[in-house]
Amino acid sequence: MKKNYRPNVAAVVLSSEYPEATRILIAERSDIKGTWQFPQGGIDDGEDPQTALFRELGEEIGTSEAEIIAEYPDWVSYDFPSNVAKKMYPFDGQTQKYFLVRLKDSAAINIATRSPEFSQYKFAPIEDAIRQVSFFKRPIYKKVIYYFKKQGYL
Repeated sequence: MKKNYRPNVAAVVLSSEYPEATRILIAERSDIKGTWQFPQGGIDDGEDPQTALFRELGEEIGTSEAEIIAEYPDWVSYDFPSNVAKKMYPFDGQTQKYFLVRLKDSAAINIATRSPEFSQYKFAPIEDAIRQVSFFKRPIYKKVIYYFKKQGYL
């Protein structure tokens, strides 16, 4: 049976201190306590991934004041765990386009957005961030981070 994946964008958000300091943003979902992830969200019909990226940053962390450093060359997909899949029907998972972005010096994060998706956030060293994120996203996060490291961005 063919799986149905939701098109999505995701951001590895570097603090404005980059490149002097390399810390990335992770945020705890407000609907699932203890679940940390990168900002991400669906791509609307007719929307290109970069437009969706900046819209989602605004919706999720309250700012789109960021610059794209790099883009992961491929789309990566993952399946939802069964407890999440029920909520996300008719989608079996997501296919994502990842971007590495740096917050501009003028950026002010505000997770108290119109429909808050996160209860808290922090900037963490890469290894700490990877250890804290949701188990089913961790392999993809590692793959994307490894790519950005290999390309010399991290």
